[in-house]
Amino acid sequence: MTETPSPPAAPRLSDFLCFAVYSANLAYGRAYKPILDALGITYTQWIIIVALWEENNQTVGSLGEKLFLESNTLTPILKKLESLGYLERRRDPSDERQVIVSLTQAGQALREKGFQPTLVKATGLAPEDFARVQQEVVRVRDNLLRHVKDA
Repeated sequence: MTETPSPPAAPRLSDFLCFAVYSANLAYGRAYKPILDALGITYTQWIIIVALWEENNQTVGSLGEKLFLESNTLTPILKKLESLGYLERRRDPSDERQVIVSLTQAGQALREKGFQPTLVKATGLAPEDFARVQQEVVRVRDNLLRHVKDA
């Protein structure tokens, strides 16, 4: 009598890379929350400010591309940051259809208040491992975006 092989076990939630990335994102949000609450901003507002530190005076479109945010999601967040005094929006004089986003002095000053090397340490990764993991996550993201685009 031959035994019928049993079907492979269904994958567990903890086996899914997508869940690991999703839950790590939630954990980062929890770790950032007290820092950002003290600054009076959200995580999405924070990454917008960080992107503008990297390259100030960006169009709304280029900022949205960089952050993977649609204009209809980004614009209300930019308006809120403008009302808080962290950035300003103005029409591009060479192309009135474009809106340029720039940090104010208050937005620039958040760099010192919000940068938290303790969160890098809190990951438990050595500096070289931290950089490697970050690069691998970016590679996964870029491959998935390429897959969606090609599909």
